[in-house]
Amino acid sequence: MNYLLWFFRFLVFVVLLAFAFKNTDPVTVRFYFGTQWEAPLFLVLLVAFALGAVGGVLASFGAVFRRRREIVGLRKKLRARNSEESQ
Repeated sequence: MNYLLWFFRFLVFVVLLAFAFKNTDPVTVRFYFGTQWEAPLFLVLLVAFALGAVGGVLASFGAVFRRRREIVGLRKKLRARNSEESQ
């Protein structure tokens, strides 16, 4: 099973590498106030994907920390209840 996973990873890498080699045309990304960035298309797409992934992870932090606080509170209640029952 481990070999199959590595083969799949290698296959995805080769497909993405071929995509990068096919999309090397320069594109211009224009920002506000007249600033612009010129880079190969695959690099622009990679940066956009990475920024989206980072944004998604940051957006999920609130829910993760909220659930951790709830779990800690529930564990404290459980310990208190177990200590009351044992006495």
